[in-house]
Order: sequence, then C-alpha cells, then structure tokens
Amino acid sequence: MTPRVGERLTGCFSFDKIKPIELVGFSVIITMIKISKKTQYGLRAMVCLAKHYKSKQVCSTKIISKAEGIPFDFLEKIISKLERAKLVTGKKGVQGGYILSKLPKKISAKDIVSVLEENKKPVDCALCGRKKECLTKDVWSKVELSLNKTLNSITLADLIK
Repeated sequence: MTPRVGERLTGCFSFDKIKPIELVGFSVIITMIKISKKTQYGLRAMVCLAKHYKSKQVCSTKIISKAEGIPFDFLEKIISKLERAKLVTGKKGVQGGYILSKLPKKISAKDIVSVLEENKKPVDCALCGRKKECLTKDVWSKVELSLNKTLNSITLADLIK
C-alpha cells in the first residue's frame, strides 16, 4: 500500500514497502517539516544569481531584493551567511554586488539549506529520552534521508532551465 499525497493515514502499514522519496508525499509529514522564510528567500536569491552567472553579471542586493520581492535588510543578512559559506562572492564598489562562487551546476539546494536552516533535522532523536525503545525513529531517519537525497539532487542549474 502506497499512500497518495493528501490521503489520510489509517490502520497499520509497513514503511519498508515505501520508497524513501514517497515519504515526502505524506501530507502528515510535510506539515511537520517547515522550511524557514530565510531559507526560502536564500534559495530564491541564489536562483537570481544563477540566472546572471553565465554573463558574469554582478547583482546588488538592491536588485535581488526588488526582483525577488525579498525585504532588503533581511536579504543582506542572508547574503552575508551565503558569502561566509563561500557560496557567493562579493564585489565592492559602485558597480558592486554578488556573484556565485561556483558554477550553478555545482551548488545544490542542500548546500543552501544547510547554510541557512537552523533546524537541520526533521526530528532530533538525540534529544528524546525514549531513543533506545522508540519504534518511530526509523520513520524520521527515512524522512531525513529522503529530504537530503532530494535536496542534493537539485542544483541551481536545474532550477534555471
């Protein structure tokens, strides 16, 4: 039995028969995994930079903010984190701005999420007192595996095709 997106889960079934990628389709699980605005904006900013990478065009935070509808002050903080992680390079001066530090095909969504998302795991079983006897920890490890696999498989180049 493979549940469909939006289908209510009732009864018992084995997660062993569900491919990891299908776990992301569970509406029950999706509502528990929340990606922050910071990460959403960061990914959008990186896509904007990826669109301009081929022409080696530097983009200012003002341009990115306006093009992507991201609050300017918030974007500056996001870009700063991405620069410290060496995903973007800043150019100073009147014609300054930012450019990707690597080819768009070399930057995955996982790279960006890892820098910006503070909660790295859907569920942190290390914090649970029932870790040893917990029968649900396999669910969360499969969700994490699926999420990481999906984010690793998507590059900025994929997003600007």
